[in-house]
Amino acid sequence: MRPSNRTPRLSLAVAIAALVAGAGTLVASGGPAPLERLQARITRAAAGARGVVGVGIKHLESGAEVYVNGDDAFPMASTFKLPVLVELYAKAKDGKLNWDELVDVGVLDQHLGSGDLAPLFDPPGVKLSMRNVANLMMLISDNSAADICLAKAGTTDVNARLAALGVKGIRVDRPCQELILDYQGADTAKLKDLTLKEIRQATPRTGPQTDEARWAQDDRYAADPRDQATPRAFVTLLEKIWRGEAVDRASSDAILETMKRCTTGAARIKGLLPRDTVVAHKTGSMGGVFDDVGIIYLPDDMGHIAIAVLTRSARAQSADAEKAIAEIARFAFDYFYFTASAAFR
Repeated sequence: MRPSNRTPRLSLAVAIAALVAGAGTLVASGGPAPLERLQARITRAAAGARGVVGVGIKHLESGAEVYVNGDDAFPMASTFKLPVLVELYAKAKDGKLNWDELVDVGVLDQHLGSGDLAPLFDPPGVKLSMRNVANLMMLISDNSAADICLAKAGTTDVNARLAALGVKGIRVDRPCQELILDYQGADTAKLKDLTLKEIRQATPRTGPQTDEARWAQDDRYAADPRDQATPRAFVTLLEKIWRGEAVDRASSDAILETMKRCTTGAARIKGLLPRDTVVAHKTGSMGGVFDDVGIIYLPDDMGHIAIAVLTRSARAQSADAEKAIAEIARFAFDYFYFTASAAFR
């Protein structure tokens, strides 16, 4: 039985009819032609973000893949938390990290940004298990938890792990606290080790007052080579996790189960997919960046799609940028579930 939709299904005819020339780079291999039709639809949908969009899509069973700006670097925002999680699992496997270890979350551990951890606790703080901290980092994308996890993982070790896995094109450089201060144009070296209250007292409560000023800030963020990734690199990492090669099979399965429970970005990769579609993913958002990377579990044993959609300097409102990501994911879903189903059985 074909899956039911939460929104009207994008018709197969629409998905394959357009043979328009698109911007970006296409790589198609291992599957039925013409993947160019899928690329054309992706390129058209990406325009809705009103910025630069990079896309990587790979049907993992067949190896068929499509890339649009696949080797361009994009700010990761919170998607960097996925490679951090991989390194934590590697350390746990090597006996260098205990998931049941209790971590003191004190005043200096409550950092700027997304998630719900910082407002919940008064001094002196709280104790959480390392597993709970990692879950907060992933499930609600809490930045305070992420910075604790990154300190445990170590930026050097995260990047070394990626290199050892053959993942070229992801670099993790800074904790969230520093990344956000840098984006704001603050004196990061002076402020990064202060309490959250002290930082907020020392920095303006309002951001740029005009679109032009905000866009200039977004463009500076996009031009910073730190904490960036390519769509191809994320697809490679996702495939390594799916195949059980990121650490080991048990660790990779645990990572995927965590990604399935992420609560952010319901309107992105998941946004236009049939209601019961399983998606293991991680989102990121900040300053013209709307990212989502993950694995779509196709129904009826049609396989799995690794997908990475990254943006920079997006001028669209968040709802429109998220809709663009959702349309890209739906075109990929339709292509591999309907168009390519016979070839991949």
